[in-house]
Amino acid sequence: MAKAVSPAITQALGQLRNAVAALEGVVARRAQDDRSAETLKKELAVMQDDRAQIALDLDAAMAKAARLDAVTGELGRRVDRATSLVREVLGDLGQRE
Repeated sequence: MAKAVSPAITQALGQLRNAVAALEGVVARRAQDDRSAETLKKELAVMQDDRAQIALDLDAAMAKAARLDAVTGELGRRVDRATSLVREVLGDLGQRE
């Protein structure tokens, strides 16, 4: 013959089921948070690698720009000298005529 379960035990079992369900929910959320944190760590690592590459590219571009500025300056000086020489020659020709 089966014994009847007391209402107190039935209530305690219900509370235990609710507590286990709540714990399972917390564990599931924690697992999701851990996956999210791992994903964020991976994304951060990728962004840091990208940033390092961009910094290298920027340094190279700035060095190239500095070289181009130097070349442009030298070309400007040469053009100025050539222009002065042409003006002198034209001035000399004008005085001879």
